[in-house]
Amino acid sequence: MISSRVEETAEDLGGKALGLVLLHRLGLRVPDGFVVTAQACHVFLREGRLPEDLRDEFATAVTDLEHRTGRVFGARERPLAVSVRSGAPVSMPGMLTTILNLGLTPEAPEAPEAAPGERSAAADSRLRPLERAVEAVFASWNAPRARTYRVLNDIPEDLGTAVIVQAMVFGNKDARSGSGVAFSRDPNTGENVPFGEVLFERQGTDVVSGGATTRPLHELAEREPAVWAELCDALRRIERHYRDACYVEFTYEAGELWFLQVRPGRFGGAAAVRLAVELVDEGVIERREALLRVSPRHLQHARTPRLDSAEAEILARGIGACPGVASGRVVTSSDEAARMAAAGVPVILVRPETSPDDMRGLAVATGIVTARGGPASHAAVVARSMGKPAVVGVGGLAFDAANGSATIADRLLTPDTVLTIDGTSGDVAAGTPRVLLSPAGTHLQRFLSWSESVTGTTTGPAGPTA
Repeated sequence: MISSRVEETAEDLGGKALGLVLLHRLGLRVPDGFVVTAQACHVFLREGRLPEDLRDEFATAVTDLEHRTGRVFGARERPLAVSVRSGAPVSMPGMLTTILNLGLTPEAPEAPEAAPGERSAAADSRLRPLERAVEAVFASWNAPRARTYRVLNDIPEDLGTAVIVQAMVFGNKDARSGSGVAFSRDPNTGENVPFGEVLFERQGTDVVSGGATTRPLHELAEREPAVWAELCDALRRIERHYRDACYVEFTYEAGELWFLQVRPGRFGGAAAVRLAVELVDEGVIERREALLRVSPRHLQHARTPRLDSAEAEILARGIGACPGVASGRVVTSSDEAARMAAAGVPVILVRPETSPDDMRGLAVATGIVTARGGPASHAAVVARSMGKPAVVGVGGLAFDAANGSATIADRLLTPDTVLTIDGTSGDVAAGTPRVLLSPAGTHLQRFLSWSESVTGTTTGPAGPTA
């Protein structure tokens, strides 16, 4: 139930592991590791324990990883530190447990050599932390937040998750280290420029948690030009493979770039239309395939609602994380959001940052605002997956933890406060100002003309009509 084979399916290995296999095949640098398949998860969820034969497989896999890295798991000198991450067949961002730096601080003495074919008690003891970490990831499949996410996204309950164990790379090692996320193109507009965020001398968890103020991805070009050039080349190579935009998570350690995750970009609305049209222009796909890639739902949102900023009272501005406009009363907790939404009141969830524990509030809110975080923060990723307008990294938003209150532009936010947010511009406005519909751009006009010529129908914002 531990695999390094590449012919297995996403149901066995998970989408994340298959992405790592792709990166390796493209010649990109990926930390060494192994995968505990979803079959072991099924056993654990059914019987409450790991499969009997998994311990020996752990020992073999860890020994192989130690040989490849030149480090020893549980050793006091040159220890092997690993990450233990979930790898479900479908994306469940932040919903399942992740454990980092396992083995960095040894919990047991180094294991003495055992006789051939035998395992010592010390050897079993040193691997027990890894077994517990895998159990924790498997158990998180049934955590309330994970169940809520699956219900909201129609994900089958019986899929289970694989677990990826990888050697750690450290974005906080020195001044020439850092972590970030990157799209090959702007997910908000579809523009053909690398887009994302980076933190210097920090780990990737600091980027995606939303708890830190990130820097725009292009600042990497100034600080580490060689890393930037390698990243841009990798994004182009991945795009050529997917024939689509892509998203990657990366860490660079002492100037050396490592890739930790990859997937297609999954754009929506106007960005999906522009991407499809420009891929045709670049000769990557044909017009008929472009028409199949853009769903009626994308077309419904292709003309993005925008705040009329000339008339709106703009209180603050952050980073637009998911296009669209939403209005509602302010709530600062998920419990409050659920209560007010159940009474039929539209709400805007306003938080310092969000975490998987906020899923109930995120699910019912019409829009999301956070004081911290960037385009790859938890709030931004979940908002995009749900198609909800979101604004993150709002500098003028402050919280008083003592009394649970929040202020924006020195204005106290109460449950009676109504805000409107623009997930494209990042504007946060008072009340319910006028909303404008952006005009149909050239990309949308061209796309609709293709639909007419190929299908003989006129495709409007709500889909094809006879």
